[in-house]
Amino acid sequence: MIVRVWAPNAGEVQLEIAGGRITMARADSGWWAVDTPLAQPGADYAFVVDRADPPLPDPRSHSQPYGVHGRSRIVDHSAFKWTDSQWNAPPLESAIIYELHVGTFTAGGTFDAAIDRLGHLTDLGVTHIQLMPVAEFSGDRGWGYDVVDIFAPHHTYGGPDGLKRLVDACHAHGLAVLIDVVYNHLGPSGNYLPRFGPYLTHRHATPWGDAINFDGRGSDEVRRLFCDNALMWMRDYHCDGVRLDAVHAIVDASAIHFLEQLADEVAALERKLGRRLLVIAESDLNNPRIVQPVEIGGYGIHAQWSDDFHHSLHTVLTGERTGYYADFASLADLAKALRQAWIYDGRYSKFRGRRHGRPPEGLSGHKFLGYAQTHDQVGNRATGDRSSHLVSAGRLKIAAALVLTSPFVPMLFQGEEWGASTPFLYFTGHQEPELARAVSEGRKREFAAFGWNPDKIPDPQALDTFIRSKLNWTERRYEPHRGMLEWYRDLIRLRVRMPELRDGRMDLVSVAFNEDARWLTVTRGRIMVACNLAQAAQSVPFATTMPHSIAMTSDDRVATGLSSIDLTPDSVAILVQSQ
Repeated sequence: MIVRVWAPNAGEVQLEIAGGRITMARADSGWWAVDTPLAQPGADYAFVVDRADPPLPDPRSHSQPYGVHGRSRIVDHSAFKWTDSQWNAPPLESAIIYELHVGTFTAGGTFDAAIDRLGHLTDLGVTHIQLMPVAEFSGDRGWGYDVVDIFAPHHTYGGPDGLKRLVDACHAHGLAVLIDVVYNHLGPSGNYLPRFGPYLTHRHATPWGDAINFDGRGSDEVRRLFCDNALMWMRDYHCDGVRLDAVHAIVDASAIHFLEQLADEVAALERKLGRRLLVIAESDLNNPRIVQPVEIGGYGIHAQWSDDFHHSLHTVLTGERTGYYADFASLADLAKALRQAWIYDGRYSKFRGRRHGRPPEGLSGHKFLGYAQTHDQVGNRATGDRSSHLVSAGRLKIAAALVLTSPFVPMLFQGEEWGASTPFLYFTGHQEPELARAVSEGRKREFAAFGWNPDKIPDPQALDTFIRSKLNWTERRYEPHRGMLEWYRDLIRLRVRMPELRDGRMDLVSVAFNEDARWLTVTRGRIMVACNLAQAAQSVPFATTMPHSIAMTSDDRVATGLSSIDLTPDSVAILVQSQ
């Protein structure tokens, strides 16, 4: 078997395997190679660059059974017996996406343990699960965004075969699988890529340090590494797409942007495999180019997250105005977000101190994911507060109704559907004492600046911080969680049943509101969602004089009249226009 590695700056590279070292031959374009019968599936190996110790893991390692500092292991992807030959993912237009973190989704915290909960997701009406990053990162617990071995499923989650078993089981349950990938930076522990070649560049900077080298000398092979990684998840692990973390931190001045190249290669793989594949981006640029077709100068990404919708909804429900929430304050903002996804479309942003974004003209709502909670918006709070810790059950139901009747592709965060009482905290498991201390102290300083008592900030390195973030599945059986879960199930069934809720037509969304009275209505075809966000009961006027019947209500005390509906405080009703 031939073993290869890209190390253009090395004077000598050796393969360490089976207790010995074999000198590799220099090939074209900075590659080194050696053909040896010792390189068999299951064999552990490492590279020695210019005779420097310790030996280094493979930048393209497909398995790191000993963690980020250990040896790599050869994987034979053809050995796994798949049962999903007839599988094809549902179209994005009809998707209900569910974001989950493998380590906290279940008590076991593994790929195999997650399989036992797939029935819950199909019963809920989920069509796609989005796994937070599963590639190898430092330690045995973490969010996964400090990835360094991007091709290797994390060893504590179950490694390559564990992920394959989960994907195969998801497909058997009718669930598509998206993998969250991190192509904007590398983690601080176990990042040996700069020892091999110019994977990073000083020419650009990110919040995490030097940027990935997507446009400088040697960048062809760097781009190849990340494109190959995305294709691997879809080809070798049968995943149905990737979610790209924070693409606004990818700096690329090339004529063909990395995102365009990636989208094009995924489209080619889609044609080859004959099944749907997705690329979804996280971006705070409010730049429609990311999801516009290549034919008109776009990158061709299928969809992107829409934080403007989240932030406007969150501030209306909670009243929070700190940090970036200072830019979002009114029902008018929420109404604008429901009609066009972005509030900042060239508007002045107080938080940024400049104008931000441009209009998403001509784009379908299917180009945007809509959500009330995400790992970021929960986990980046000082104590991991979910919305269920911040607002009433009535307001949680309003949030769910607006998300699941929106023109966007809805996304839920694990446990949201039953108003989970467990927090989702920021946790890490770094093994290096200095790094562990820096992370813990940095977290305290970050929130002390906002007036928090540092002693009240959970230590990311503490095992208890991780354990507390695990979902408590038993609480689904009891109120108020059981009633919340049924509310989500009913909303998803309504979305499936009513085609106007899935058409993505933002131009057909009609929103009425009264800022002072604190009510809002959203009309989409025959459906009207009426929300009372006031502290007192009130009559909310219909958007049309046609008769309506109540399809769903968060409070049985609501009553309809000829031209209005009487709503109790913090309640929502979904009405269907009579034929």
